[in-house]
Amino acid sequence: MSAQTSSTAIRRRGLMLVLSSPSGAGKSTIARNLLENDHELSLSVSVTTRPRRGSEIDGVHYRFITPREFDGMRESDALLEWAEVHGNFYATPREPVEAAMADGRDMLFDIDWQGALQLKDKMRADIVSIFILPPSMKELKARLKRRAEDSDEVIEKRLQNARVEIEHWRDYDHVVINHDLDRAYSDVRAIVTAERLRRDRRPGLFDFVSGLLDEKI
Repeated sequence: MSAQTSSTAIRRRGLMLVLSSPSGAGKSTIARNLLENDHELSLSVSVTTRPRRGSEIDGVHYRFITPREFDGMRESDALLEWAEVHGNFYATPREPVEAAMADGRDMLFDIDWQGALQLKDKMRADIVSIFILPPSMKELKARLKRRAEDSDEVIEKRLQNARVEIEHWRDYDHVVINHDLDRAYSDVRAIVTAERLRRDRRPGLFDFVSGLLDEKI
């Protein structure tokens, strides 16, 4: 390999970017901005046993499977993480994630702390986990109210859940406090850039450095 090769062309292993936060802290907006602006990143498509809604596309929003198919995947260790929500199962299939990692493609996971811990248990070396914190509980409540999507009762429930979720901030590699959305997004982008440059994610560096040392000057 020529020493002139761009560092962006050096073969690397993909990473699994896990974003978690309490509802209203800004995780979904940051995730959407990442997917729109970073073409090396794609969203992990979960499987689910719940019925497909009219606006959903199989294979884009979710892969819709039967409970029997889910049981088979779980028993054969074909799932990296799974959870039951309101009687339906949601899960991350192992095969497409491992294929993406080996191909140097990065995947984004918009999941809660429970799913994040399961992923870490299976794929620790590939995980980059970021927890998004609100600047204060008062501001978190204000943001939930500004969304105008939930009743006061639901908002109070979300705030109670937020306290439970925030307790798990220590389980993450990085913590970003979302005082300002643009700054928080910039911080997340900086983390992703740095993690992509890690030596242990770039096996192509062996050939690159060999080319440097063999180059005639």
